[in-house]
Amino acid sequence: MTNAPLRPLWAGRALALLGIVAVAFNLRTAVASLSPILVQLERDIPLTAVAVGFLGMLPPLCYALFGIVTPVLARRAGLEVTLIAALAALVVGLAGRGLAPSAGLLLAASALTFAAIGVGNVLLPPLVKRYFPERIGLMTTVYVTAMSVSTFLPPLVAVPVADAAGWRVSLASWAVLALLSIVPWVALLVHPRREVPAEFPEEAEPGLLRRAFRSPLAWALAVVFAVSGFNAYALFAWLPVILQETAGSSPLEAGALLSLFAATGLPAALAVPVLAARRGAVRVLVAVGSAGIVLGYLGLILAPATATWLWVGLAGIGPLFFPLALVLINLRTRTHAGAVALSGFVQSVGYVAVAVGPLAVGLLHDATGAWTVPLLLLLASAVPAAIGGAIVARPRFFEDEGARTPD
Repeated sequence: MTNAPLRPLWAGRALALLGIVAVAFNLRTAVASLSPILVQLERDIPLTAVAVGFLGMLPPLCYALFGIVTPVLARRAGLEVTLIAALAALVVGLAGRGLAPSAGLLLAASALTFAAIGVGNVLLPPLVKRYFPERIGLMTTVYVTAMSVSTFLPPLVAVPVADAAGWRVSLASWAVLALLSIVPWVALLVHPRREVPAEFPEEAEPGLLRRAFRSPLAWALAVVFAVSGFNAYALFAWLPVILQETAGSSPLEAGALLSLFAATGLPAALAVPVLAARRGAVRVLVAVGSAGIVLGYLGLILAPATATWLWVGLAGIGPLFFPLALVLINLRTRTHAGAVALSGFVQSVGYVAVAVGPLAVGLLHDATGAWTVPLLLLLASAVPAAIGGAIVARPRFFEDEGARTPD
């Protein structure tokens, strides 16, 4: 941790602030902009059920893989150069999705897109620690809020744009935002002395990467992170169908409730990173998130047609574990190198579990012919969240684990 003096966010680091917000806004648009227009896309590019399922699993799988690779890339090229390369790949991938003439090229462009996002996922926490060491909670709030907006905004605009200009324009238009997000980082590198703090090293030490695999803190934080994504990706894939079949919701109502689920993450994004820095607050946040998961899914199981919005909103509280995990990556590390290593480990391991969510829910539904067992599985995820949360709530540091020092 750093004892850097408090200074205004804009003081000497405006480009870094703009760059972090711009990158954060690009990290979820690709996930949220495809499914609303999938029917229109399939009129031109027929997709098998396997292809659709693979598209659903691509994001977390790519995030997991590049969670492992990114610290190595950042050690060799530096944070900023690695990020610029990822953003350039994101532009190509997003544009390629809109231009794809076949299912194979659509999948390839999507893989490139989510690989680039996986790099950005890992780099944002250490970039916050690098440029805003005394404002970690506030900056985590800022960028997680941008990610939340980029989650619920695309579903609202994807269909109208597709209706007006076609699904290709609707998909490819997000490449423009990705291209603009490169500008502040290139400008920062052109004038590095103005904003790059020299006191933080560029590299993630290999020893720290190996230590993460033996770290109880790292594994517990990965569990907390995984529970959030497991629930979020499962519901993004299946909630509209669940609500139509169990609560009698119309497609329009189900879509609106899915937006409610996504929008519930916005208050969490605003409050959790700031609250997490307060003594004892992590335990309270873990309890609130776990209770939201239990109560939300119990309502959807026992009384889905009654106060459906309430159950969906409560289930949407569970993903507060996402901003909590991100801010704890910085709060539970002493150094920039530790933040890079812990971020890569947590996100790579976490997204492996996340990738199972939509598939597991679908398979359980096919096996049972109902939604009760899949919803019970999601409800049960509150248990590992509570256990992992109890561990990460203890005030310790990743770099200290294994050393003979008190907590």
